[in-house]
Formats: sequence, structure tokens, C-alpha cells
Amino acid sequence: MKLLNNTITLFIMLIILMIIIPLPAFLLDLMFIINISLSIIILLTTMYIKEALQFSIFPSLLLITTIFRLALNISSTRLILGNEGQAGAVIETFGNFVLQGNAVIGFIIFLIIVIIQFLVITKGTERVAEVSARFTLDAMPGKQMAIDADLSSGLITEQEAKTRRYKIQKEADFYGAMDGATKFVKGDAIASIVITLINFIAGVIIGMVQGTGSFSDVLSIYTIATVGDGLVSQLPALLISTAAGMIVTRAASDSSLSTDISTQFISQPMVLLVSGIVLIAMSLIPGFPKLQILTIAAVLIFLGVNLLGKQKQVAKSEEQREAIEQQASSEVYDEETYYRNIDNIYELIQVDPIEMEVGYSLIPLVDESTGGSFIDRIVMFRRQFAVEMGMVVPSVRLKDNGYLNPNEYLIKIKGEEIARGEILVDYFLALEPNNVSGTIDGIDTIEPAYGIPSKWITKDKKELAEIYGYTVIDPLSVLVTHLSEIVKKHAHELLSRQDINQLLANAKKSNETIVEEVVPNLMSYGNLQKVLGNLLKEGVPIKDMETILETISDYAASIKDTEMLTEYIRQALKRTVTRKWSDGGQIKVITLSTDIEKLIINSINKNEHGSYLSIDPQTIQKIVTSLLEQIEKLKEIINVPIILTSPFVRIYFKKLVDQFYPNAIVLSFNEIDNSVQIQAIGNVEIN
Repeated sequence: MKLLNNTITLFIMLIILMIIIPLPAFLLDLMFIINISLSIIILLTTMYIKEALQFSIFPSLLLITTIFRLALNISSTRLILGNEGQAGAVIETFGNFVLQGNAVIGFIIFLIIVIIQFLVITKGTERVAEVSARFTLDAMPGKQMAIDADLSSGLITEQEAKTRRYKIQKEADFYGAMDGATKFVKGDAIASIVITLINFIAGVIIGMVQGTGSFSDVLSIYTIATVGDGLVSQLPALLISTAAGMIVTRAASDSSLSTDISTQFISQPMVLLVSGIVLIAMSLIPGFPKLQILTIAAVLIFLGVNLLGKQKQVAKSEEQREAIEQQASSEVYDEETYYRNIDNIYELIQVDPIEMEVGYSLIPLVDESTGGSFIDRIVMFRRQFAVEMGMVVPSVRLKDNGYLNPNEYLIKIKGEEIARGEILVDYFLALEPNNVSGTIDGIDTIEPAYGIPSKWITKDKKELAEIYGYTVIDPLSVLVTHLSEIVKKHAHELLSRQDINQLLANAKKSNETIVEEVVPNLMSYGNLQKVLGNLLKEGVPIKDMETILETISDYAASIKDTEMLTEYIRQALKRTVTRKWSDGGQIKVITLSTDIEKLIINSINKNEHGSYLSIDPQTIQKIVTSLLEQIEKLKEIINVPIILTSPFVRIYFKKLVDQFYPNAIVLSFNEIDNSVQIQAIGNVEIN
């Protein structure tokens, strides 16, 4: 690799020196062949890559090859003018091959090649590169926001988000560089025309002055040299221009250009068949070359019939396979006979932990057989949730429901409906930001997971919406985000005894002693389920099972109340709690006045079933009203309100607040790590 790097550096230095140092004819021939070979390699590379970023060095190569061609032009001009038109075998061969004994026709052919390259390929490539660069840069903010939305909803990891951001930046840099690099190709075409005219005019003048021969001999010598030199330069330039055009027009694909073209052309055999028939009809026109037309028509008809037969054979095989599978998997029972077996009745009363039912329009989104990636996204969310919260989400059962609207879906937890929503499959959901730089037409709606005002927009308005500051989400992401938020909210209900058993088995791998000490000696599986459920209900991760079990071991002998045990565990997990709700080394909180804390402490009553608050409804109303006023006042500063209380008050205040504002986070002083600065921005008081 190091040797290759040094070779490339020396090659670039050699190109610069070629402009100054004269080259002998045999060395110039070698350089011409290298130039042609390099151009062929670049063109073929652009055909076999799947996306433009796989050949991100192309703008730099464009500059290097352009300088290389210009250096060769200068060297060949020096030989043509100083060596009586003799500039090596390559130039002479190209000149004789194109001219074919007729200088005028040969020169015209050469000019046509130059004009095609300059006006058609180079001009079009320049325009496409300019538009691609502009749209790529305009779409960057929207793409970044979409990545942030996927990251915050748990659909992707931090590393995946970093990779996607890097790819977006590289894409913008690439198309920006291509926009400028295409100017090199344009300038090179103009320089080639000027150099060709200089070679021809100056060569004829020098040949006549030096007495090289008669005017016709001089004209023949320098015409061959000029056309040969121009063609040997324009051929690589044409290849490079074509490569530049292909790379800026290349859409993202799973295959190379050759594979895409061949696959998509042969996917419609009827097109080939009809084209052959049309050619046969054209052969009836008087004067058309029948042999050539009929030959091509026969080839097209043969390919069309052959491919059509293969498609029918594949379709027939698929039908036979489905029929065999259906016959093997189905047994003919009527409903009455089937339910005579009592074991079959038990299937009717099974309840799935998580269930999603969809209307028929949403089936392509969730069905893997039709290309839906819903299952893959759920697997990704399950992995992310396990890493963050320490709990494995149960499998999601998918069902189609004919009673739902076509675009409607509903989510069930343990057989009961929790939420429902509607999705327009062929649209994108644009979430409205606080400050919109422009309005966009769409169908007004509310984002189901977070309740954000949104619009369903068509695909052609997606880029414009991103430019205006909207966060644009595809329909599948809307569905997955809503489901993931429901799962997070009800995680404590989904935690089963079987899950507890698996968590303890996993904890035994690292600390078998603490597991055997706690369960079932100090705490039953049922009480441990209650403790972990209490933590999950308030969003506290249960990943650190060793710390949780050690805390239970310390306090379970004297404290039987699972809610009080949960408080001690929260305090033991204070680093986890602090990390989850702090931001930038500080945590913004709303505090309770001393009067409210004293009132709560004095209102705690206990009985054999536990403890509870005994506060009159008027006082509760005053406390809640004051809290809601503080939250409303500070909603621009904090997204999720955090109320900070003393350790003894926290659990009771949380129960009180949940009835009126369930999303509030209530923490105690003992749950916040000393390394974090507490910033009180509000205070709840009783007026």
C-alpha cells in the first residue's frame, strides 16, 4: 500500500514535468497508451459500482486525467512542430485510420467527435452535477433531523446514526466536488480544439518555411499528425466525460449498471415480442434494408418468446408449490368437528402480550413476503430496548383485521386495545417544527406517538418539506415509533415471571451467589416481579441486576413493603437515574415548598395493606393547579418536567401526581449523583 501511494505521487509529479521536459516519441507512445487504459478503467468502474460514493475519488481523478491529457498535448505539439510532423506511432496510426486518404472528411469526423463531447456529454454532465449538488445540500438538514428522530425513538443505535450522518456529509462533499470538477472536462475540450488548430496552422507554416516538401506534402503530413494527435487526446476525454455523466446520473441500486439494464430489459418479454413485430411491419416499407431489419426482428421475437415461456414456467411452478403446501398444511375439518377436541378450544383463550392488527392497505408494510421490513425494525427496537432498559420485549403478533378501516391499525397489550391510528401508505408524515420557514400542502393530522401536529404529504413534496424545516418520516417509521412508545409505557405490564426467571439465569453467569441468596430465600419471584415492574413503570432501567439484588439483600430482611424496597433500589441506581434525566452535567427541576412536603408527611396513614395519603380534595386541587402552572410556564425550557422532592415524600407525591399528570418524572435528592448540578427553575407552593 505504501509503495502504491509513492507510485501515485511520482506519477503526478511526472505529469507536471512532462509540460516542461521534451519526451522522445517512444515514451510519448507509452504515455498515450497509459492514458487510454486509465480512461477505460475509470469508465468501467463507473458502470460496476452500485452508488456514487463507492467511487468518491472520481473528482480528483478527473483533475489528474485532465492535466495528464494536457501535458500529453503539449509534448505531442512540441514533437509535431519540431520534428516535421513525426510524433510517434500512436499519433500516426490514429491519423491514417481516421483520414483514410481523405484529409477533408477525416478532419470533419474529428471535429464532430469534439463537438459531441463538448456540447452533448460535457454540457449535460455539468448541468446534472450542478442540480445534484444543489438538491443534496438542500436536503441535508431534513436528513439529519430524520436520523435524530430515528435515534430518539430507538430505531437505530448511536453508531448507526453516526454512520448515516457521515454518509450524508460525504455525499454532499462528493456532489459539490463533482459540480466543480466537470468544469475541468469543459475546459479540456476547449483547449483541445485550440491546440489542434495551432498544430495544423503552425505546422503548415513551419513546414513551408523549412522546405519540408511541396504544399500538398506538408498539408498531408501535418493533417495526419494534427488529426492523430487530436483523436488520441479526445478518445480518452470522451471516455472520461462519459464516466462523469454516468456517475452523476447513477441512482442507488443493489446491483451494477450492466446488471440493472439487462435485468430490467428482459423483465418485459412482451415488449421485445411487440418490437420484433413492429420491425417486421417496417420491412414492408419500400427501400428499407430488409435483411438487416428481419435479422434484428427475428432475434427480438426469439428472445421475447423464450423469456415469455420461462416466465410462464416459473409462474406454474410457483402455483404448484403453493398448492402442495396448502394441501399438506390443511386438513378438512368442519368447525364443529374441530372444536370437539377440547385442546383446540384452549387456543381461543390464549392472550398475546403484544398484538397489532392492521387494515388491508397496511399489510404490505408489515408482511415480509411482500417486501415489508416491519419485523426487522421490531428486532432492532427489541435489541435497543434490551441494551437501554435491561428487558427483552416479547414477540409482536401481527394480524389483519377486516373490520378496521383500510389505513387503520390498533395495538393491544394482553388482549386489550391500548391505542390505534391511521397511516397513508403512499404518503410521508411531515412533523411541524416550532418555526416553519414555509408552508406545504398536505392532509392535517396528529402524529400518533407524541401527539405532534403533522401533515401527510406526497412523495414529490418530501424534499421541499425538509427544506422548510419539517421532519419527514416514512409510514413504516410512524407505525414502529408508535408501537415502541406503547411498549415503553407498558413495559412493567409485559414483564412476566418467565422473564424474571430468565433475568436471574442471566445474572447467575456473573454472580451466582447473590442470586441464590436473594431468590427465593429473601424474596419470592412474585415480589421481585413487583419491584422490577415498579422500576420499569417510572422508566428506570433494570439492566444492573447485580446492584438490584444486592440492595434487596441488604434491606429485604427488615422491609417487606415492595414499594419501599423500590425506593432503596432507585437510590442505589442513582448513577443510572442521573444519566437518564440529566443533560450536560446539570438537571433542571421543579421543587416542592417546605409546606407541601410537611403536609404530605403528616398525611401518611398506614394499615395492614400498606401506606396511603389522606389529604382533602381541595388541598390536592391547589397542589396540582400550582404544579400545572409551573409546568406550563417552563414548557419552553424543559420537555419533560422533573419534580424534585425529599426521599420520604417522593413515592407519595408520585402517586398523587399520576392521577393528573402521568408523564411527570418525580425524583428524590438521594437519586441524583453528586457530580451533577441541580438547577431549580420552579417551585410548587400552596397559595
